[in-house]
Amino acid sequence: MGGSRSIPLSVHAAIEMVAAPAIMAAPLLLGFGEAPAVVAFAIGAVLLGLAVEAAGPRRGVPLSAHAACDYAIAALAAIAGLVIGVATGEWAAGVFLAGVGVGQVALTASTRFSVPLGA
Repeated sequence: MGGSRSIPLSVHAAIEMVAAPAIMAAPLLLGFGEAPAVVAFAIGAVLLGLAVEAAGPRRGVPLSAHAACDYAIAALAAIAGLVIGVATGEWAAGVFLAGVGVGQVALTASTRFSVPLGA
C-alpha cells in the first residue's frame, strides 16, 4: 500500500510561503492569547524560512532534512495545541495549532521530495 506523492516540491514551497504568514497572523486576527500567538509566530517563521530555502536554486538543507523538519513542525504544532488547550483553556487556539499540525503532515506526506536533474 503506497501513498500518492503528487505535489511537486515547488508547489509545496509555494503553499508553505502562503500558509506561514497566515499562521503568524491568525492568532492576532482571531484574538488568541499570548502563548498561542508566540507559538504560531515561531512555527510560521520557521516554516517560511524552510519554504524560501526549498524554492531557491541552491539548497543548503537536503530534501530529506526538509521533510524531517516539516514533520517535526507538524508534531510540535499539534503538541503545542494540546498543551495550550489544557494549560490555558484556550481550546480554539489549541484546535487551530493542532489543525496546523495536521495540515502540515498532509502537505508533507503528499509532496514529492525530488527535483528534476539540473535544477
